[in-house]
Order: sequence, then C-alpha cells, then structure tokens
Amino acid sequence: MVRKVRCPVATTLDLVGDRWTLQVVRDLLRGHTRFNDLRESVEGIPGSVLSDRLKTLEAGGVVVRRFYSHHPPRAEYLLTAKGHALGVVVGALASWGERYGEHDLALVDKECGHGLNVVYHCPTCDRSSPRSRVRMVEA
Repeated sequence: MVRKVRCPVATTLDLVGDRWTLQVVRDLLRGHTRFNDLRESVEGIPGSVLSDRLKTLEAGGVVVRRFYSHHPPRAEYLLTAKGHALGVVVGALASWGERYGEHDLALVDKECGHGLNVVYHCPTCDRSSPRSRVRMVEA
C-alpha cells in the first residue's frame, strides 16, 4: 500500500497489526519457539493462520527459522533483534490491558517480581519523558 504519510504506527501495524501476530510475538518472547508450542500457547489460533503469521514475521525480519530436525523436518522460530524490539510494544499492550481489561497474566520484573510500567526514554538526554511531553512530529 502506498501512503501519503509514512506513519511509523501504520508501518508497524502493516506487519503486526492483525488479531494474532503480536500474540505470537508475545509467546516467542516467553520462550515458546516451536510450532506446536506456539499453537498451544496462542489460544484459538488455527494452524494455517500460525503458519502464515510465522512466514510473514520471517519475511519481515522479525524471526528466523532454524531446523532442529531434518527427518522429519522440524523448525523453531527465534526472534531477531528486530523481533525482540517488539517487546516494548507487547509490554505497552500488556500494561494497558492490566490497567483497563480483565487479565490472568501480569508484566513483572523477573528478579524482584514487581509490576512494571513502560516508559518513554530520550537516549540523547538519557532521561525519562512523561507522556505529557511526548509528541509525534514530521521527521
């Protein structure tokens, strides 16, 4: 699709903005790397849809497929650095869902066990930016 404005939100949603893809990324982040594990962990996803989403993520450079068995062929899917960077997107959605929706899972620090917030951070100034200062502007 050719857009008048190359919006980073729209670009991201073009790759991961359907019902299932970020749930697949969520479970890859949780360590589920094999097709059958993902089919079980992403509740309700049809196998054909999972296969399609994994191919899309592979084509987008979000995951790499690595064969762990050749007879029969079996693959696992590993997040690339680009894929791991989607962790903040999944984290932001999880944080929003914890605050406004019903949930059985929580986003926590694995060492202390406390809940987390996703924050904006300016790497140039090395400081956090409150939402009131965040703007989307022409690049």
